[in-house]
Amino acid sequence: MDTNKTRESIERSWDASILPELMEYVRIPNKSPAFDPDWEAHGHMEAAVQLMRRWAEAHALPGSKVEVLRIPGRTPVLMVDVPGRVDDCVLMYGHLDKQPEFTGWSEGLDPWTPVLRDGKLYGRGGADDGYALFASMAAIRALHDQGVPHARCVILIEASEESGSPDLEHHIAALGDRIGSPTLVVCLDAECGNYDQLWATTSLRGNLIATLRVDVLTEGVHSGTASGVIPSSFRVLREILDRVEDSGSGAILVEELNVAIPADRRAQARAAADVLGTNVFEKFPMPPGMRPVSNDPYELLLNNTWRPTLSVTGADGIPACRSAGNVLRPQTTLKLSFRLPPTMDTAKATEVVRQSLERDPPYGARVTVGIESAMGGWNAPAVAPWLERSMHDASRSFFGRDAMYMGTGGSIPFMGMLGLRFPGTQFLITGVLGPQSNAHGPNEFLHIGCAKRVTGCVARVLADHARK
Repeated sequence: MDTNKTRESIERSWDASILPELMEYVRIPNKSPAFDPDWEAHGHMEAAVQLMRRWAEAHALPGSKVEVLRIPGRTPVLMVDVPGRVDDCVLMYGHLDKQPEFTGWSEGLDPWTPVLRDGKLYGRGGADDGYALFASMAAIRALHDQGVPHARCVILIEASEESGSPDLEHHIAALGDRIGSPTLVVCLDAECGNYDQLWATTSLRGNLIATLRVDVLTEGVHSGTASGVIPSSFRVLREILDRVEDSGSGAILVEELNVAIPADRRAQARAAADVLGTNVFEKFPMPPGMRPVSNDPYELLLNNTWRPTLSVTGADGIPACRSAGNVLRPQTTLKLSFRLPPTMDTAKATEVVRQSLERDPPYGARVTVGIESAMGGWNAPAVAPWLERSMHDASRSFFGRDAMYMGTGGSIPFMGMLGLRFPGTQFLITGVLGPQSNAHGPNEFLHIGCAKRVTGCVARVLADHARK
């Protein structure tokens, strides 16, 4: 593969057709089903699927098949089957559903309005993960134009990833043996520690989402009359949460939710910490005077990738401040997001969390725990020598620096599913979700230069895979 020709091909693809199409994609408010239960009636998901289908058909290589897979009542999947010149298969993955708008977008920016500024495309979904289809096809095109052999490539773009991928397993089952037996999986939905080199994800945490409700009254009463007699539902919640989380450190106190961190993952975290330094925490938009939970980047990376954590992501039963009267409220409900270690068994975690929260309710309060979803994590198999060489060579060719390994604090449910289905498969999980890119939050952006270089790296890995 000629690196200069590959770079030129990718630049042309991105500038001439990918960026304009991504800008149109940003305009579509195709929120994931968890955030838009009426997604089918609203038609935004279908609009995003059709946008990508049209582009894929217009830029398909000879012999490729582009189709939209449908199952009644479930979100569709876009599948692009690209023939290869090598008797092997690569599965390439991404998603097109989006997180909701969120608040706090900077002046001149909006979740559904694409804005090009300083080499970045701002707007919801460009980096997470709308670019995946376009980058995958551009990488394959760059090889095809040079006559460089590659394996058959099956590109799957799902539409329920931000909801935990509840529909994808049904599509995979319906496909049967049509996918074949891929020996390499390429996923472009991951983080990067910086925009200066290729980052390969080695592990993903699981995610257990639950609701915790505490009822202390059947109706609200005057707080002056009841306080000191009836405990507030919020205080009862605090007492219950203290069972599972140390409020001083954030450490999870339930021993069963912690696992031994493998030595190789510790070594990779140490190397990543040496490269990233204080950027591990400085990349976040903290107000003046705010500090991270530790000043040690190594410990922060382990916290974020291999240790369990708890975040309270929502609340019901608490009125807005402007509407809050002197009332001892009858109930409070919190939405809890437990991030689980990559190797944690989700069934075990679910049972342990439920028991920890429900047992011995303080004051006999009514405590109700609801489990919304439980997604397993993933720990990558050992990297094959050919892939390790290829990733470093690719990163040097397109970034000028060696590739790096790093765990990721988030979840990609499909990876665990694939690991079970294809146990001998190699994985290249990478992406452009770097510092300040802020997927899920305000001011999300796609770093265009990094995305182009990642596309080049994928092309190099596909070429090396064909001659391994």
